[in-house]
Amino acid sequence: MRPNAFSYPGKFYRGNLHTHCTNSDGRLEVAEVCRRYKAQGYDFLALTDHFVGRFDYPITDTRPYRDEEFTTIIGAELHSGSNDLGELWHILAVGLPFNFAPSNSPEAYPIPEQETGQEIARRAVEAGAFVAIAHPEWSGLTESDMCSIDSAHAVEIYNHGCDVECDRGSGLHAADVLARDGKRFSFIATDDAHFAHGNLDAFGGWVMVKSEENTPEALLQALKDGAMYSTTGPDFIDLEIIGDEVHVRCSPVSAVILQGECASTVGEFGDTLTKASLKIGKLSDSPWLRVTLIDAAGRRAWSNPIWFN
Repeated sequence: MRPNAFSYPGKFYRGNLHTHCTNSDGRLEVAEVCRRYKAQGYDFLALTDHFVGRFDYPITDTRPYRDEEFTTIIGAELHSGSNDLGELWHILAVGLPFNFAPSNSPEAYPIPEQETGQEIARRAVEAGAFVAIAHPEWSGLTESDMCSIDSAHAVEIYNHGCDVECDRGSGLHAADVLARDGKRFSFIATDDAHFAHGNLDAFGGWVMVKSEENTPEALLQALKDGAMYSTTGPDFIDLEIIGDEVHVRCSPVSAVILQGECASTVGEFGDTLTKASLKIGKLSDSPWLRVTLIDAAGRRAWSNPIWFN
């Protein structure tokens, strides 16, 4: 059994799915944001400006910056409704049509008589977008918040901007809560770059998407199918389950860790591991498994959850 990221035809393409420019609160013009990501070796970018009235509900057009080596996916960061802490929801929508109707969200705080977070997420999925819960730790989302989203594809497992600016970049707890609730969400690592401090909040978390083509349409379908892994540095090469073992091949790392629904984990540790065979054993009752890689610098990569039923 191989997850989609390793059974899909094609090759891996590197991309960032969460970034901002001067069309909302980013510091750089759209052309410069695209130039920097291309110069850093990215294959694709989704520029996702804040979809609120203060910025005239922007869906930034990045099509002029596509070429044979670099492409873009149209998107936005949607906002509407109040979470349990009274904060505005942040919903990432990649592959959004330009005619997506604005919610009643004039500012970056909730107001009465606007769509809920659940409703705007559902509407974005219905419009054809790949939808993810953005920075759950930074947003202070409660378990009831996270489990209330009934129409999404993914959760941000890592948000680099939130990590470097306020040490609230993890989505690991949220991912486990969602899995325990039976929600089969994929993971994405992102930058959420605003370029407010040079490149400090950029080029720190990305997805590797398996696709036959580096085109917006092919990448979007692969994202919806979960054919990707998330990383801040290490690379998965292959992941396969054979019998009661999980076999991993990867770039050199110090740890390969297998997690499931229970508190127990299984790991293999060394200086420059490039493969590991992990006995499922005590995790055999878990309905899902996932794998984390950690390299010598502490950088991480995460597989999507692998469901057995």
